[in-house]
Amino acid sequence: MTETTPAAGFRILAREDFSDVTYSLVVHHPLMAKAAQPGQFVIVMSHESGERIPLTIADFDRKKGTVTLVVQAVGKSTKEMQQVCQPGTSLYGIVGPMGVPSPLAGKKKVVCVGGGLGVAPIYPQARGFKENGAYVIGVLGFRTKNLVFWADKFRACCDELILCTDDGSVGMKGFVSDGIKVAIEGHKDIDEVVAIGPPIMMKACADTTRPHAIKTIVSLNPIMVDGTGMCGGCRVKIGNEVKFACVDGPDFDGHKVDFNDLMMRLRRYKEEEKAALDRWSENCRIMQQKPTVVPGNGTGESSLGLPDPFEEAMGG
Repeated sequence: MTETTPAAGFRILAREDFSDVTYSLVVHHPLMAKAAQPGQFVIVMSHESGERIPLTIADFDRKKGTVTLVVQAVGKSTKEMQQVCQPGTSLYGIVGPMGVPSPLAGKKKVVCVGGGLGVAPIYPQARGFKENGAYVIGVLGFRTKNLVFWADKFRACCDELILCTDDGSVGMKGFVSDGIKVAIEGHKDIDEVVAIGPPIMMKACADTTRPHAIKTIVSLNPIMVDGTGMCGGCRVKIGNEVKFACVDGPDFDGHKVDFNDLMMRLRRYKEEEKAALDRWSENCRIMQQKPTVVPGNGTGESSLGLPDPFEEAMGG
């Protein structure tokens, strides 16, 4: 496991915006790129007072010494990163790689399913399965054609690629669970399905494969704090057991996951997260206003007396 020193940080070499809220960051980190394996994740701090944010490693290039992270701006910290994380800037810290790497060897035919933001973290697994000699069927789901990204990257490592859109603007009209049905109809010898995306999507994938007794692996994204199993925030119910996604996962048997419990826990801090976002957004609006010069300070500089936007920031 590697970590930054405060003086250095990790430089962002490139960024690509896939939509108004989704963007990728290519970060220079040779040691991380060398150690990373498909299925693992990192914890990122954008600045010294920033929140610790778990992000799945969406790609890594050992020769170039880079790792790629795909972020969705849904809360205070990720929206802040969307504003400040530009090529040439640096992330304050990255800890990882964390989690148990996905087992890739020994599979003859696999289906790799990604929905929305889940398309990014399923890519290293699809590529890894292909490098290990498997026949790989990719199933990617987006709301509409304009949100599709990385299709060419998947075509390069998949023997078949099934694109699904909610509105049918590209590929087949339907959800990724419909794409899985198409794959099952065309292949009766599927060894494993790996699905990454929103919990409701992964639940639908598991429900689709259960009648066919096809092993189905999902990557869980519960609330996480320390990433070492100490805080207990990322506990999930797997069958009759309680597991910790950060050290036991993030991959688990989709047929055993208690998705209702997972979704309930993900909503637990919804009000606190909204309050943090509202507070940060208000601070941003105030900072964008024309500053007022305080008479008699002798410097000609403005003094708004604003609270620190990063102080006691919760959620994100």
